[in-house]
Amino acid sequence: MNMHLPDSLRVLERGWLSANNIVFLEGEHATLVDSGYVTHAAQTVELVSHAVHGRQLRRLINTHSHSDHIGGNAALQARFGCEIIVPGGLHATIAEWNENALLLSPLGQQAARFQHDSLIHAGDELEMGGLNWQALAVPGHDMEALAYYNPERRILISGDALWENGFGVIFPELLGEADGLASTRATLEMLARLPIDIVIPGHGSPFAAVDAAFERAFRRVDSFSTDIDKLAWHAIKVIVSFAMLERRCLPAGDFPAFLLGLPFAVDVNTRYVGLPEDVLAARIERELLLVNALRREDGFLVAG
Repeated sequence: MNMHLPDSLRVLERGWLSANNIVFLEGEHATLVDSGYVTHAAQTVELVSHAVHGRQLRRLINTHSHSDHIGGNAALQARFGCEIIVPGGLHATIAEWNENALLLSPLGQQAARFQHDSLIHAGDELEMGGLNWQALAVPGHDMEALAYYNPERRILISGDALWENGFGVIFPELLGEADGLASTRATLEMLARLPIDIVIPGHGSPFAAVDAAFERAFRRVDSFSTDIDKLAWHAIKVIVSFAMLERRCLPAGDFPAFLLGLPFAVDVNTRYVGLPEDVLAARIERELLLVNALRREDGFLVAG
């Protein structure tokens, strides 16, 4: 993927379950932003090793602490001995490996534990790939998340704060931890004021149709703000889809128990949607089949 990106920057576009990996070449060294999901860790190490092409991976920097962004941290540190740098607000959560706060246990996800070496805070500046990047607070999807912005080339590394077709699930709102909807809107308004030519998102290809992406994102946050149940339903479907992608397939009759084994899905249904458990499972299954996130094969449900 080129799209007029600097020669020192490589985007390793990943499929679910992993977030994209962004490689910066720095002479004999390299820096990486985000490391994918833990079950893809061996592949991540191989991809990054190929991308750095004999250079020493010196730093690994995360946008936030969700499992699909930190899952390769431990493996990459073991392979390269790289320094791991995380957003400052995540220090205690990662140091104590709080699986609830990391949204591992509630979402039925996993990650390999790692120890970070240092912190980066909103307002900090750092050099990556010979370019100066500003760390920006982008609360909403994750209240401690950071994006990285280069004003000279007008490039935004957005993590899950902005995708070409939306943004990550607004977990803090649904968990009652913070006003995630208001934070998401404020983040989008802040980002929309920046001169941006290219966005490198956490998922999907880098894109230059930035104004259209913001329009879609604002429409989505407006829709969720008008109807919180719509956000809740969307979140349950996303989490079940992610969990099924990791599981890959299961007997169709086991799907209700599988769904009810995801604490986040159960809690959000209880707090917002209010469906009986059997109705919840049947409706989620039906909707995921309709969008080909699931398919039926010989008595099994298979992740799309």
